[in-house]
Amino acid sequence: MAVAATDLASQRRPLVGITLKIISVAIFVAMSSLIKSAGTVPAGQIVFFRSFFAIFPILVMLAWRKELTTAFHTTRPMGHIMRGLIGVAAMGLSFFGLTRLPLPDAITLNYAQPLIVVVFSAIFIGEVVRLYRWSAVLVGFVGVVIIAWPKLTLLTGATGLEEGQALGVIAILGGAAASAVAMLLVRRLVTTEKTATIVLWFSVTATVVSLFTIPFGWEALTRWQYLALVGAGICGGVAQILMTQCYRHAELSTIAPFEYTSMILAIVVGYFAFGDIPTVYTLVGGAIVVGAGLFIIWRERQLGLKRVAARRFVPPGG
Repeated sequence: MAVAATDLASQRRPLVGITLKIISVAIFVAMSSLIKSAGTVPAGQIVFFRSFFAIFPILVMLAWRKELTTAFHTTRPMGHIMRGLIGVAAMGLSFFGLTRLPLPDAITLNYAQPLIVVVFSAIFIGEVVRLYRWSAVLVGFVGVVIIAWPKLTLLTGATGLEEGQALGVIAILGGAAASAVAMLLVRRLVTTEKTATIVLWFSVTATVVSLFTIPFGWEALTRWQYLALVGAGICGGVAQILMTQCYRHAELSTIAPFEYTSMILAIVVGYFAFGDIPTVYTLVGGAIVVGAGLFIIWRERQLGLKRVAARRFVPPGG
């Protein structure tokens, strides 16, 4: 009955799901903008603020849903801790890159994550990936190379600023790879764990782990940096809640394409807030990556419909 109710909600309220997704994407872009505005703060310090202050809106949501007393209960603590460790690495690398790249470039390069998920799914969990998706992945990686190439070539004879941008590209791609691994770990956790449990465990684990980066040199923050990072953490928590809720109202294949609205928002915010003008490389490469991602989403939907049809088919005389 629960599955049927969920399916019914998905059919009746897709616009609600899409709206929540777009709002969550906008808030995530706001989070990234606040982090970027704080300057080159150490990545571990950013992870702490992002994780710790995200806990508060999550706790409010859990209290409102009367799940606060049971949200932290789990039979798989090591699975959550492992996911947390990988997630901290992903956030740290992504935040490092974000503070050193134009906002549109940083957000667009993160679109490599779903492409890497496909590759890792085939390698590590034996998922069958056929020619169509492999082709989309290869095309998507061509787009990533187009975006990254001008900055990677700066490594030869680069100035400090240019070298920072090249390292930023490498960091974000490394963060996307770590995020893909974290996604595979989440896939395993969702088979037995509630969404609230996964989100809360991650935020708490990331907060604790980030404290171990203090010996590597946290900085004394200005008032603006402090406010920006606190705001980023709260935005991250609110956006996480909205993103979780949107999947209650519509199917993944319906909502997922709207993730790419972040590219448009990043270009607008980057231009007006930071004076970042997207290059031809970013626009062309971004369009290729987005196209590849949308094709993978469409292909997943087609395969899902075929699996549903196969399950419903009853052979004659059966």
